[in-house]
Amino acid sequence: MKPVFAMRRANGDWFAMDDRGSLRVPLFHTAADAMLARSRDSGMECFRPVVLDEAAFKNLTTVDEGGSYWLVSDPLRRLNLGARLNLQELTALVSQVERVAPGEAGRK
Repeated sequence: MKPVFAMRRANGDWFAMDDRGSLRVPLFHTAADAMLARSRDSGMECFRPVVLDEAAFKNLTTVDEGGSYWLVSDPLRRLNLGARLNLQELTALVSQVERVAPGEAGRK
């Protein structure tokens, strides 16, 4: 399974959007998708795409208590178009990526 990316600043802050009073963290299928979304949203200019590996996932879910996650389907459109993920769904998605060892993807 391919990794998932979130946007993070050098100081460790995660990019999140206001969703009717709660936070929503947009997630991307590729780093290129994240950079494309960043080019269209000035609020993301200080953020860079980060792979949600085990350490990043733990940090994100510890900092973002009660927030939701949004897997962006098309970064050329709006960030709120995609699939909403709860913590359990995101955990399952990240754990599937973690099972594939680096360098093993694509090998048979």
